[in-house]
Amino acid sequence: MSDFFQNGMIATFHRLGPADIERLEHELWKITRVRGVTLVLPSLFAELRRPALQGIVQELRNVRYIREIVIALGPCTDDEYAYAGEYFSVLPQKTTLLRVKGDRVNSLIERLRTEGLNPGPYGKGLAAWIAYGYVLAEGQSEVITLHDCDIVTYSRELLGRLIYPVASTQLDFEFCKGYYSRVTDRMHGRVTRLFLTPLIRALIQLVGPLPILQYYDSFRYPLAGEFSMMTNLARLNRIPGDWGLEVGVLAEVYRNCSVKRVCQVELCENYEHKHQDLSPGDTTKGLHRMAIDIARSLFVTLEGESVVFSKGFFNSLRASYLRIAQDMIVRYEGDARISGLAYDRHGEGSAVDLFTEVIRTAGEAVHNDPIGPPLIPNWNRVFAAIPDFGDRLLEAVRLDNTGGRN
Repeated sequence: MSDFFQNGMIATFHRLGPADIERLEHELWKITRVRGVTLVLPSLFAELRRPALQGIVQELRNVRYIREIVIALGPCTDDEYAYAGEYFSVLPQKTTLLRVKGDRVNSLIERLRTEGLNPGPYGKGLAAWIAYGYVLAEGQSEVITLHDCDIVTYSRELLGRLIYPVASTQLDFEFCKGYYSRVTDRMHGRVTRLFLTPLIRALIQLVGPLPILQYYDSFRYPLAGEFSMMTNLARLNRIPGDWGLEVGVLAEVYRNCSVKRVCQVELCENYEHKHQDLSPGDTTKGLHRMAIDIARSLFVTLEGESVVFSKGFFNSLRASYLRIAQDMIVRYEGDARISGLAYDRHGEGSAVDLFTEVIRTAGEAVHNDPIGPPLIPNWNRVFAAIPDFGDRLLEAVRLDNTGGRN
């Protein structure tokens, strides 16, 4: 059983007592008859060959309260796209395949570029963003929820708890972030445990308790990919197209939504998905690349809050981060030992050494380009620049899903 401790700037909804999925789903079924919910699943074709997504589809077959499932499918051949249509056809909900790299959607993306609204290269951020545009153009759902397709421990409870705080008409939240424990025979989640949280606390030491840093520090798992939000936020938010996606989304929520209407929810007892390599010798791969993008996104966000970074600042930040991260290693080792988990203290220390250098790399990138890579434009701007873009997107997706038939 979880604790019920509330701390930080946002509301935390714990998993108290045994799961009661039937009660939760019955309430959601009543709520969503008047407040539609769309589930967005960004997926690479390779996920369709893996057991995790097969388990997710099996669970979703028993969910009655979702109005529509939108699968934002990554690069694939025509045969693979046809296979995906068959794969997801077992779902009883309205199910739409959004072929993000298909010719029809690509032509719309090129139109955006000609209008100066460059959504950047393909990635999870672009896939999710296009899916949000489709949901907005349809105008039939008030709530959008998103989770990844590699969750090995997926359950209907996870989905219901993720949606409930935003969908409920008795609560008053616009954005809900999921959190969970990531433990097998050892602790996982190194980028959150050993990098982002110590980095945020080091920044608080150096620049003071800025509200946005306190806000970030309130999230128990800020890099979780699972969230739900009101569709109006999807209309307002800009998002990064790289690995800075999660912290960038939190920054946009902070900018566009009252913190009183932001919450986090414990989704499940444990959460397991595929693990990324640390890739210490390659800044373009794995957790190494992820950490650089996260740090850069965080630094650019702070510049928007009037924080000025000097060349020497990042040296001080590295020293402060290292001290805090090393102290955290001691805590995690104690946590692991009392629970009988394996703990590789040398491996954890090596990760912290790498992340210390990540701060240098990201700091140099921000010093050379303070604005950073442009964010994907928000949908209000797109619809203002191209008033019929929503209709064109709906038609492109419809034609893809009907094999080009009128």
